[in-house]
Amino acid sequence: MNWSTEKKGFESYLKLERSLSPNSVNAYVNDVDKLVQFLSVQSNPKSLLKVNTQDLRNFIKWINEFGLIASTQSRIISGIKSFYKYLLLEDLIEHDPADIIESPKIRRKLPEVLTVHEINTMLDGFDLSKPENIRNKAMLEILYSSGLRVSELTNLKLSDLYRELEFVKVVGKGNKERLVPVGSSALKHLEIYLENIRNKLNIQKGNEDIIFLNKRGSKLSRVMVFMIIKDLATAVGIKKNISPHTFRHSFATHLIEGGADLRAIQEMLGHESITTTEIYTHLDRDFLKQTITQFHPRS
Repeated sequence: MNWSTEKKGFESYLKLERSLSPNSVNAYVNDVDKLVQFLSVQSNPKSLLKVNTQDLRNFIKWINEFGLIASTQSRIISGIKSFYKYLLLEDLIEHDPADIIESPKIRRKLPEVLTVHEINTMLDGFDLSKPENIRNKAMLEILYSSGLRVSELTNLKLSDLYRELEFVKVVGKGNKERLVPVGSSALKHLEIYLENIRNKLNIQKGNEDIIFLNKRGSKLSRVMVFMIIKDLATAVGIKKNISPHTFRHSFATHLIEGGADLRAIQEMLGHESITTTEIYTHLDRDFLKQTITQFHPRS
């Protein structure tokens, strides 16, 4: 079954009207590809434009039989819903067969968080005699200071830095821009990296404005940042399963524990909905409960 015509229009809709990143666009297209694959193996194959609600329910049952976890199923269903919303907007169908389809309930898992002591252990765990570690320390300082996503970190530009104001402009999901404060410690180590390491690199064309570069003068990959953090955690003896996102979670959790306003944290993290930010209030409740259990005389 070929859906190349609808695919091009759907991709344009996701890019232009939904302002989704290339990775998100590819994920949504892959979700519809799965539906196409399902329809093609049915005894009476249908085109995407002829699908009804029961067909979609059968498709959900089909992906469920593969043992996909609830969050993965939910993401696939989200992609299918977006596709049929697009078809409806373009008057390619009269009724949306996905309108009443519900995603599986997802149990929200609280993210792994580092304590302030563990953060300090990692930030102080670099051998700064190695040039790459001067860069790595600056990166982790920025991650923890500003709560950036890993893609936001790797895409940071020199032209986005406002040193005097101690702010950085971040381009987040959907190409939405926000201004985020940068702490004095992070700025100090960033300046050390820029002046002593980055200035000596042979910077590749197209990377002149990118802050964090590899030794060949090209932008760091997301995978490289993951590996740096994993290796450092092992080196300093931290057993938790951590990633760049752990620094973002720790940033938000430590602000909540310190009494910061939830709306301010939402703005700094670039969350579209306050409900996404509210997960950190659950972490704070766990922290409070642990404190009471440990220190209250009647516990």
